[in-house]
Amino acid sequence: MRTIKDTLTLQDAERLSGPLAFNLMLKPAGSLCNLDCAYCYYLDKAEIYGGKEPRMDVEGLERYVRAYIEACEADEVTFNWHGGEPLVLGLDFYRKAVEFEKKYAGEKKIHNTLQTNGTLITPEWADFFARERFLLGVSMDGTPEVHDRYRRDKGGAPTSARVIEGLRKLHAAGAEYNIMATVNSASEGKGLQVYQFLKGLGSDFLQFSPVVEHVVYPLRGGKPDRQSRPRIVDPSEPGATLAPWSVSPVGFGRFLCDIFDYWVRRDVGRVFVNFFDCTLANWCGVQPGTCSFAETCGGNAVVEHNGDVYACDHFVYPRYLLGNLFRDRLADLMQSPSQVRFGIDKRNSLPRKCLRCEALQLCHGGCPKHRFNTTDNGQTGLNALCEGYKMFFTRSAGAMKKMRDLLSEGKAPALIMMQQ
Repeated sequence: MRTIKDTLTLQDAERLSGPLAFNLMLKPAGSLCNLDCAYCYYLDKAEIYGGKEPRMDVEGLERYVRAYIEACEADEVTFNWHGGEPLVLGLDFYRKAVEFEKKYAGEKKIHNTLQTNGTLITPEWADFFARERFLLGVSMDGTPEVHDRYRRDKGGAPTSARVIEGLRKLHAAGAEYNIMATVNSASEGKGLQVYQFLKGLGSDFLQFSPVVEHVVYPLRGGKPDRQSRPRIVDPSEPGATLAPWSVSPVGFGRFLCDIFDYWVRRDVGRVFVNFFDCTLANWCGVQPGTCSFAETCGGNAVVEHNGDVYACDHFVYPRYLLGNLFRDRLADLMQSPSQVRFGIDKRNSLPRKCLRCEALQLCHGGCPKHRFNTTDNGQTGLNALCEGYKMFFTRSAGAMKKMRDLLSEGKAPALIMMQQ
């Protein structure tokens, strides 16, 4: 018997029957990293591969580049390099990657993005990124006080000064970069302070990503040892508790509201914030640029160093393994029944509370990674940050409607600043 979880909409059918277009995030160094950030959910993934942190070799790199280009039926293909820390592989690895891209591109236009913690950037790296037109995403959580709370190296030393130095090298070389900041417990109550600090780092594009994780602490004497590094786990794992660095729903909502109140009066059209852009997109009925705000997902898979393909970067668990790039056709994996179900489950598994919520068209339930809370009537799948999202959507609604109306009239949303 078919259920609501099996339902495909006309929009789903059009997407699935059209040209195959998707994004792949490659982690060529797996979970290998020179830092030891407390909230990093990827360091523990080495356990899946026997505790090892192997690297993708050049032969595997060429096979990956060719397979990705061939599988994408779009005219433009974007390579997304992530980690761990992707720079630990060295500059020659990425020189070869660009060489292979040019070899197999054909008539397609190739783009590259790379997410880095910024601490390993040298003038040589910066020149390479500028010359090859890589778009860098650099992780910086805010002021040194906020950033260094959870982003430290393996010796426990703070990293903010090294990140800022890396940004200076990128800026000097003319390389393009965005700032990616997590919103965690250290960020609470400091939204405007964080925003103004990040604005001064040379990028007009800011991405905020809320951190809500569950952990299991190692046992010592039969009791959880909270002085040791915990293992980040799926919330359903026995003994899992909310991680201390997780942002609270209210803290997250206030963080966004404090920034938005300032931004909407001074920075519209000057500084671009992912949450604000996606919210406005949903007000306008167009596809948002971030998958967590889209109605369905499934178009952003991740490839491990050995070619294993998983449904999503946030779901690198054995049960979400789609196959392997080196033995399976990538197009088949991305169109497989399990990946299609993974994508539509985002919409079809929403609890009734969400379906009745007036904010549904703005959040679409948020990222499935955070949908582990239970509603008052016992249904699972409620986003852990629901209260914070509602706070932000309520605060921003009036301004968002005005900006939507300006766009419908062919005018710039920045004109709203004259109305405040």
